[in-house]
Amino acid sequence: MSAYLDNAATSWPKPEAVYQAVDHFMRELGATPGRGGHRREEEAAHIADQARSAIAELFHAPDLAGVAFTMNATQAINMALKGLLVPGDHVITSSIEHNAMWRPLKALERRGVAVTAVPCAPGGTLALADVEAAIRPSTRLIAMLHASNVLGTILPVAEIGALARKHGIPFLVDASQTAGAYPIDMAVMNIDLLAFPGHKGLFGPHGTGGLVVRPDIALETWVEGGSGAESAPESMPEALPLRLEAGTQNAAGIAGLLAGVRFVLEQGIEQIRQHEMALTALLIDALREAPGLIVLGPPDLSQRTAIASVTVEGYVPDQLAAVLDQVFDIATRAGLHCAPQAHRTAGTLETGALRFSPGYFTTADEINEAAAALLSIL
Repeated sequence: MSAYLDNAATSWPKPEAVYQAVDHFMRELGATPGRGGHRREEEAAHIADQARSAIAELFHAPDLAGVAFTMNATQAINMALKGLLVPGDHVITSSIEHNAMWRPLKALERRGVAVTAVPCAPGGTLALADVEAAIRPSTRLIAMLHASNVLGTILPVAEIGALARKHGIPFLVDASQTAGAYPIDMAVMNIDLLAFPGHKGLFGPHGTGGLVVRPDIALETWVEGGSGAESAPESMPEALPLRLEAGTQNAAGIAGLLAGVRFVLEQGIEQIRQHEMALTALLIDALREAPGLIVLGPPDLSQRTAIASVTVEGYVPDQLAAVLDQVFDIATRAGLHCAPQAHRTAGTLETGALRFSPGYFTTADEINEAAAALLSIL
């Protein structure tokens, strides 16, 4: 038996409707939304509008016009950070951020933006009081991930959002590990900017994602170009989403993303989460007695996503992943997971970890097979 347990990187397989949507778009339409005045272009634009509407529904976005498509969450995060922050500003983040957040923040720091990374506990948990204590008069933004791709830890986003709103500070959330897998309500959680990838929990193709922006948040553009409409001015349009969507978008990918988001809405976030967390619990329980094995992240599964990162005394995670792949055909992820800050917080920066991440299409048999394979190696 084979098993794909790298869904935290990219979900696979996709719902059949996603494959069909991309194929149909490529074969039957092929047009670019907003670029042309013919029937195929109009249908392509209609698909993009439907995708915005579905995403707005899923995240309880304040305005579907604020849904701007990007290539991925990294691009969306850069768009938000560099559209808001200028030298002299201060931004608050956490000590477990992915490089998608950390590297642009460090680039901005070199240009004069002050950055405070609030320390998390080794398990990734964050104290709200520490976030509030970090606020300065110059604080322009609080920017944090929703859940760690290494530890699985879910940060108290709703509480942080309420704190940000109380102090009048915009709040950016990186939902790379939670979009489609954990309930997100931008209004209830006081989220002003939400970055999400299409290829993970939303079951979309690679090269899709977006930034959801509250209408009263004004972002400077970080890339300029054709907008398909309002072409005469030498600057980008002021209205969303045109202001943030320079150049031709991944229209076929957006068609697939629409099918993926619709699948999530049909299945329901709670059902998806219940299934994935049941598998995570099954895996952790099966591995718990292995000698020298440590499961990273909080022990309370209600505080984490469907990720089980482990270290094993005397074993190199990369070698374990290679044996699981080459001998047992089990796909995992080893190393630093593009998140050295999280590993530094957890105390695993030198070794990295072996990460199992089940998805909605993973079965209990596959989990048992993966656990048995790792235990046989050990």
